[in-house]
Amino acid sequence: MTTTPTRPTARRPGDGLVEVFAAAQAAHEAGVPVAIVVVVGVDGSAPRAAGARMLVGPEGRLAGTIGGGALEHRATAAAVEALRTGRPQRLAMHLTRDLGMCCGGAVELFIDPIAPAEDLVIHGAGHVGAATARIAAEAGFRVTVVDDRADIVEGAALPAGVRAVVQDPLRALPALPTGPRSLHLVVSHDHALDQRLVEALLPLPVRWVGLIGSRAKVARFCIRLRAAGMAPETIARLRSPVGLDIGAETPAEIAISVVAELVRVRRGVSRPPVPLAEHPLPARDQPARGATEGAATMATTAQSRSS
Repeated sequence: MTTTPTRPTARRPGDGLVEVFAAAQAAHEAGVPVAIVVVVGVDGSAPRAAGARMLVGPEGRLAGTIGGGALEHRATAAAVEALRTGRPQRLAMHLTRDLGMCCGGAVELFIDPIAPAEDLVIHGAGHVGAATARIAAEAGFRVTVVDDRADIVEGAALPAGVRAVVQDPLRALPALPTGPRSLHLVVSHDHALDQRLVEALLPLPVRWVGLIGSRAKVARFCIRLRAAGMAPETIARLRSPVGLDIGAETPAEIAISVVAELVRVRRGVSRPPVPLAEHPLPARDQPARGATEGAATMATTAQSRSS
């Protein structure tokens, strides 16, 4: 079915767009995933014109309307499904034939699921922690940096959008983000504090726990965690040494490698992290047939002349 977008008209306060945008902003700040449903095309008679919007959360409609009734019910169900899969979709329906409505027209919708930003908590505001905070914030993570050294936090030059908590990380832990969209990176200035933080974080319902350190440091930590009675499957959640192997040495380079791993986690990528140029590309890796045949002909001609 093909629908024809109607000519855009000026928006009025009663159109509900302000309500939808305000609710979307509130959901973003609260970490609630939402989907925006937009009428992108109308053919014939329909409850709302193109451009009408509705905001849907995991439990159903939050704000706005695209016309109510069976249309809105079907769109809400599709939006909840889009939130589950994380994939946008287009939905075209004839209002009478598909929904039993009397309007007689057709409507096309675009459903765009919007996931809230992941919370990244960085325990330590030193060189690596501060550099990671800056790059992660630019990459779209909602960053909190925790350190009890006020002078170090002040000198870290954290971006305006990064939240700084000047408190002992262990004492601050109960008030910090947890849940399936939270990630915690341990980069403190003290190995004993790192150990206590890892012990406290691994049993929590967080998505990812990373620890900066050498392989020797990680081995010692794991031995101590086992001696403390932590289950092997819990210890296995620890991501350390942290970051992708790019030969990083400076704080900025280490931060780039760490954020690269965080992006990989956010995107749910399971394939090995290798340079994109190393993926097979037949057009680059194999000469064209014509070029191969031409080279063979030239080689044959050269040999015949020399014989």
